[in-house]
This record gives sequence, structure tokens and C-alpha cells, in this order.
Amino acid sequence: QVQLVESGGGLVQAGGSLRLSCAASGRTFSNYNMGWFRQAPGKEREFVAVIRWSYRTSYVDSVKGRFAISRDNAKNTVYLEMNSLKPEDTAVYYCAATQGRTTDTAGGYDYWGQGTQVTVSS
Repeated sequence: QVQLVESGGGLVQAGGSLRLSCAASGRTFSNYNMGWFRQAPGKEREFVAVIRWSYRTSYVDSVKGRFAISRDNAKNTVYLEMNSLKPEDTAVYYCAATQGRTTDTAGGYDYWGQGTQVTVSS
């Protein structure tokens, strides 16, 4: 089992920045691909970014150049640095973990955090 706890969400004005953190406990963190997803009201959960055990990263097009995912294996933590935030980034952001190869869809992940709300005002 892997337990994930997100933090760092909040209310920010458009153009602002936030850094989300996801602390993991349980199995060996460094073996897992770690993803961030988001879900806005009335919408499906959407892939945002992933950092694999190899440190290779991928992003959804809408956040490229604005968001950066990173990990600190010594702290068992993955981060999502979000810059130039837009109102359309408003959602609950979830951290997820998988050892599988499917990393850009929610179905590929085995463990999820409880989510943290990000609200961007215009």
C-alpha cells in the first residue's frame, strides 16, 4: 500500500503561482511513477503531469511551459510548481502513484491522495 497526502492548494489570482506537494508513505517511493491529475466540477478527471521513476516527465499541452513536476526521493515527495495560473486551472488536484506503464490516464494508477483544491480568480 502507498498512502498519498496532498497539500499546498488555495486561492490565487490569475497570473499567480502555487506549489503543490504530495507526501508518500508505504512502499519504496523511488520505484513509482508519480502523477498529478485534476478534476473540475462536472468534468472528468484530467491528466496534468507525470514524473517517472527515471525522472522523465510528461505534461498535458494546456500546462506546458507553466507547470513543472519534480520529485525528491529522499523526502518521499512529489511537487507540482504551477505558474501563470489561469481561471481554467481551477480544480481539485490529485496526486497518484503507479508502477505501470500507463501514466497519462487515471485508470493506470493504483493509489490516490484525497485531493487539494486550487481556485484561480480572474
